[in-house]
Amino acid sequence: MTTVIVLLILIFLVAIFSVQNAVPVSITFFFWRFEASLAIIVFLSAICGLIAGVIMAMLIRKKSKEQKEEKSQLHFPDAPTNL
Repeated sequence: MTTVIVLLILIFLVAIFSVQNAVPVSITFFFWRFEASLAIIVFLSAICGLIAGVIMAMLIRKKSKEQKEEKSQLHFPDAPTNL
């Protein structure tokens, strides 16, 4: 529950920052160049960072779970894995 509250506070703060900095900026990415509101750029960057963080956390948890299963199989090879 605290994670949800912290995420909501962060989203709220990013939204306030975005609204206060709504000037158009020029964005250059490799060969592309376009203008967009700084608010949109900041918000999309925050969302991309959030998505990347969630993906990384999921991968780390999966790897940790696999390592625990391997370790338990070494100690108890005949034990069922889905308790």
